Amino acid sequence: MTAAPPTGSGTAESAGGTPRRKAVGVLLGVALIALVADLVTKQLALSSLTGRGPMSLLGGTVYLTLTRNSGAAWSIGSGHTWVFPLITIGVISWIAWMSLRLRSLPWAVSLGLVLGGALGNLTDRIFRAPGHFVGHVVDMVSLFDPYGQVWPVFNLADSSLVCGVVLAVILELTGRQRDGSRAAAERSGGDAPAEQRERA
Repeated sequence: MTAAPPTGSGTAESAGGTPRRKAVGVLLGVALIALVADLVTKQLALSSLTGRGPMSLLGGTVYLTLTRNSGAAWSIGSGHTWVFPLITIGVISWIAWMSLRLRSLPWAVSLGLVLGGALGNLTDRIFRAPGHFVGHVVDMVSLFDPYGQVWPVFNLADSSLVCGVVLAVILELTGRQRDGSRAAAERSGGDAPAEQRERA
């Protein structure tokens, strides 16, 4: 007669950790907050900075200066604006695929930041002048120079994207996986029960 398996020796899905529904909920919540914050700050910039010169903050460390960018950083690719919405749609599809095994809250935050930032700029590309899918992105923050000569003028969506990507790199370097496990623990754990492996 086969002995019953020890209590708690099920698969990773049943071994505890963050439920996928909760992780995806965190992803969507972070994305929504990032998107709304980006849309609000862009509207504030349009209403308060239109027709004005750069505003200096923190002794010239930060400038608020309204620009409309048809390309990427430093206006790279400004002649091919239509390409950027396609890239963004690809990023959104990648995040949807990543969420299929998502059980890590840090990864949920990372992907949520990337998703919110991507949607913020995609909204500009679709709905702002000069036309659908070729709209110019509203930027308003410049560092150390009023006209983006030191660092590209950016917006909150760009900041969200960068923070999300940096967090993803850190998670990868520390071996944290989307399913909540750690790569090093999996390599050394062999056939050990899932609950004995270190969780993210």
